[in-house]
Amino acid sequence: MHLVPKLKLLLMLAAGGLLPFSYAPFGLFWVAPISFAALMVAWRGATPGSAFRLGFAFGAASFLGGIHWVYVSIHDFGPAHAALAAFLTISLVAVLALFVAITGWLAARWFTIDGPRAWLGVFPALWVLTEWWRGWFLSGLGWLAAGYSQTDSWLMGYAALGGVHLMSWAVLVTAGALVTLSLGPTHMRGVAIVVMLSLWIGGYLAGGVRWTQPKGTLLTVALVQGAVPQELKWQPSQFVPTLDLYRDLTYQSEGSQLIVWPEAAIPALYGRVVDFLAEIERWAEQHGSTVLLGILRNSPESQSAQNALVALGDPPMFYVKRHLVPYGEYFPVPGFVRGWLKSMSLPYRDVVPGAPGQPPLDVAGEKIAVTICYEDVFGAEQLHYFPEATLLVNVSNDAWFGDTIAPHQHLQISRVRAAEVGRYVLRATNTGVSAIIDPYGRVVARSPQFEPHVLKGAVQGFTGATPYARWGNYAVIIGALLVLLLHLPVTKFTIRPWT
Repeated sequence: MHLVPKLKLLLMLAAGGLLPFSYAPFGLFWVAPISFAALMVAWRGATPGSAFRLGFAFGAASFLGGIHWVYVSIHDFGPAHAALAAFLTISLVAVLALFVAITGWLAARWFTIDGPRAWLGVFPALWVLTEWWRGWFLSGLGWLAAGYSQTDSWLMGYAALGGVHLMSWAVLVTAGALVTLSLGPTHMRGVAIVVMLSLWIGGYLAGGVRWTQPKGTLLTVALVQGAVPQELKWQPSQFVPTLDLYRDLTYQSEGSQLIVWPEAAIPALYGRVVDFLAEIERWAEQHGSTVLLGILRNSPESQSAQNALVALGDPPMFYVKRHLVPYGEYFPVPGFVRGWLKSMSLPYRDVVPGAPGQPPLDVAGEKIAVTICYEDVFGAEQLHYFPEATLLVNVSNDAWFGDTIAPHQHLQISRVRAAEVGRYVLRATNTGVSAIIDPYGRVVARSPQFEPHVLKGAVQGFTGATPYARWGNYAVIIGALLVLLLHLPVTKFTIRPWT
């Protein structure tokens, strides 16, 4: 390999490694367009094969830096052997890096690879399409979408218009404008400045538009965070102390109309703790409160478990998690692999998903759209709730991530979900970060991590629909496809070998 290709690979590893610093908890949002600009520069004049390799290096470095906490989940809390945890983590990073590599290959194979047309048109549109594809293909993992890096920049204003992928498009066009300013022809540099200023001023102005309206009176809420360590949560000796802990924290929530416990707060099936929950329900009724809590239950159709949220009442109302975690809650593997997982003391039984299109829960005078754990990464899957739903609740168990950057990234994702649909989000987690997020994606209040805490506040239901709630991802995806069609030279439709 020649020196220049080696240097390009090293630069891509460096640029990709810097990208995670644009996300929470670091919040250096300006790093993202600079990092993507470096990728565009590296792709200048590249062959399809070279663009693939450079994209893979960039993606591998960025995802390894951004989701290395998967190793903690698998090894520390799995618990899997260190070698197996490392293999699975690296395998996931490699799969995600392929999407970046494919973006580069497609650009070099079918489109303009160099110049302002590539930097401002082709690359941003292609990135949006492959990022969207990554968000649903084979269950999908939209973590570290480019738009999530901008929750504290003016580009957050685009969330209500076109969701996280429109935010991503704005990030990539900004990167393209930076490259055009640096390397483009003189007559295009003014265009690049106009495009960049228009994007950022447009985002600022869009952030000031109020697409939804408050309804009714304020609702007092309390988010209960038990902070039971994951390694102790399912120990038999911890069962009674956990019940006592959540009972005491709930009593501390007196005066709150809605009290929310996190995902699988009680380490038992619903049927085993009906008497305890009846006690909590009686207390809540006496104090004018409603309690929502995450818990496992047996599926009504089988004895398999379901990951659910229940609103205590007569009768209780359930939401059942529908988007399950592959290899965490279900296992698309042959039987002999399940046997091996069982022998390694790893999870191997499938959780039964809930039905799609479950309606919002009618609780405390609000219509509540519920998600459990990483379901809130899939914004488009929540749109069936709207405009009926007036409030969002996400319960999660981020204890699986330990003391890593993942809980902060997860909170950042929830912030975008709030802004996309113009609703408050109540986010209750086992060990933090629990938070109250306003309809514009701003954190109103948050809990400390790794300590029992009751986070109190007041929220309001909202009605109406943002453009994103009405159109979902369709407008952005169609727009990206049209951009690519306009930039697709007919001469590219020839058969060429991999180079």
